[in-house]
Amino acid sequence: MASALSSCVSSLRSTNQLLSSSISILDSGVNDFPRLAKVLQTTRHFELLPESSIQSAQRDLLASLTPEVNSLLARCELHLDRLERREQALIARCELLEGRLSSSGEEARRASSLSGGKSRASESGESNEREVLRLKQMRAKKERLQYAVERLELQAKQRQRQLRMSIAAQPGAGVD
Repeated sequence: MASALSSCVSSLRSTNQLLSSSISILDSGVNDFPRLAKVLQTTRHFELLPESSIQSAQRDLLASLTPEVNSLLARCELHLDRLERREQALIARCELLEGRLSSSGEEARRASSLSGGKSRASESGESNEREVLRLKQMRAKKERLQYAVERLELQAKQRQRQLRMSIAAQPGAGVD
């Protein structure tokens, strides 16, 4: 009986060693399982859509933006018209002031040539000084107006350029 028990014990020990080695093999294989699960997990980065849904979304976007773009273009045209009218008014005013300056300059020359006596000369000297001062002020005003007209012309050209660029940037838009 001792030999039968010793063979059972040896068989049990060999089975135990086999199970220990199997557990260690399984443990080394399963030990990396969370990392493998994370690596092998698939993530969806892009969602594919059918072309028909993309085209319908583009049509909807175009339908919603077209009225707004048209209203903005109409507002730009109105603003440009106002700027053109203002520019023309400033040019006309500038020409009017130039005419007044030239006519007042001629009057000043006539007044100085007509003044005869010394009392008149002193009075005309004071009036000439006032006239000269007034002429200087008017010239300064004329220069300011010319500068304003040039600035408005540049602004109008720039806005026209921006409008043309925005119209050209629209898909499917042509220049009329």
